[in-house]
Order: sequence, then structure tokens, then C-alpha cells
Amino acid sequence: MLRVLATPRWLGALALAAVFAVAAYFLGQWQWHRYEDKKVRADRINAHYDARPVPLAGQVGTSPMPVTLDWTRVTAQGRYAASEPLLVRNRPLEGTYGYEVLSPFTLADGRTLLIDRGWVPNAENAETRPKVPPTPSGTVTVTGWLRQSERSLGRDLPAGQLASINVPQAQKQVGTDVLGAYLVLDREQVAGSSATPPRPYRLERPDTGLGPHQAYAFQWWGAMAVGFVLVFFGVRREYRESLEGEGSAGRSSAGKPRKVRVWDEEDA
Repeated sequence: MLRVLATPRWLGALALAAVFAVAAYFLGQWQWHRYEDKKVRADRINAHYDARPVPLAGQVGTSPMPVTLDWTRVTAQGRYAASEPLLVRNRPLEGTYGYEVLSPFTLADGRTLLIDRGWVPNAENAETRPKVPPTPSGTVTVTGWLRQSERSLGRDLPAGQLASINVPQAQKQVGTDVLGAYLVLDREQVAGSSATPPRPYRLERPDTGLGPHQAYAFQWWGAMAVGFVLVFFGVRREYRESLEGEGSAGRSSAGKPRKVRVWDEEDA
């Protein structure tokens, strides 16, 4: 079999099997890293989302918030700014795209926090501003989840609109320094009132599914041996066929009658 394997054709097939094995290994690694990233995110959300809210003070400053605090549930008190909220475009809710409403919130210590109050549907056309429930006036206690700044999508949009919740870009439109994270609103309560103020549609609970990445990783790693197995069976079949060919040639030679010369017959 080694003699068959040493032929150029099978050596080439063996090289292709090795290339496929290396590619399958790295594809498995890529899927495994995606699985690990999703698991870390899911564990962080599960640990923070339903936790008892903690005071905002001390959780975040003007520098970007570390990822370990993402989805931390906090509570704070302050007043909504009188300015128009920022609208974040192309945000889905239950399969429909609209806007998320980002409102500046001045805390009791004078700092400003951006609050994502929820979702509103698109207006009749892109030039028309959608209807947004007004922010409550007076002192308001908000409870929600801290989120990291999203990456910038690098798009130029009209004033009052954002392509993503990028805190530095939002800060330029707000016109004042803001904290290095924003808050996804869970609930808000106006001081001295038991009524729930009107607000945009509540955002959906974050997805904590891990997806099929772990299974894909195992499948790619299991596929590493496929090329070598195919080469092995191909070489073995060719080797057996060569042995059968040699056996057939031997039997054919042994069964053929020996030619008798004329003078040999006369001598007999």
C-alpha cells in the first residue's frame, strides 16, 4: 500500500486532505470562539438583567464603561432635559423597524446620562418626524440597564438623528458632557405621583441564546479526518485491484499449454 500511496496522484490527494484538515481545524476554532463570546455575554445578561437595581453613582463616569458592567441594573434620580430627544434610526422591534428614542437626563449631581426610553414606529415618510411621547417633567426616578456605547457607523444624518447609539456622537448633538454609557429604560416614576407616565414602546428582553456555534465547532473538528479516510480507502482499493490483476496474470500463464516443436514430436 505504501508503494501505491507514493505515486504522485495519491501524494497530491494526501496533500489536499492535509490542507482540508488544517482549514477545518481553524473553522472549528472560529466557531468555538463565537460560542464562547455568546456564552460570556449570556452569562453577563443573566447575572445582571433581573438583579436588584443598584445606585448609578460609582458605576460609570465620563470614560467608556467596561464591558463587565454591561447590563448592570441601576437606579437614578434627576430631570429630563427640555430639548428634543435624539432618534436612532433603523432599530427593530418584533420584526418592524423604527426609531429608538434617546433622551438626555440630568442627574442630581449635575451630570448627564443618555436614556433610551424605548421604540417608536416610523412616520409616513423619512422626512416626517415620528410621534414621540413627551418626557415627564419634574423630578423622575429611573430604573434600567447600563449599556456600552455602540460603535459608530460613520454615517452623516440630519440633526437630531443617529445611526447607532454612539455616546461620543450623541454628546456632540446634546451639547454637554455625558456619561460613558447609556441606560435602557425599565421604568420611570415621577416624584409625588403614582401614575405611570406615557413612554415609547418598551424594548425587548435581550436574546441570550447561544446559537449552533458549539455544534458547528465539533462538526468541523470531526471533519478533519474525512480527507485522510477517503485517501486510505482509495489507496487500499487500488492496492487490492493490483493484487487481483497480478493473480489473474499468473493463473493465465500457468494454464497455457507448452508449445511442442515438430522435431520433438518426431523424436518421440
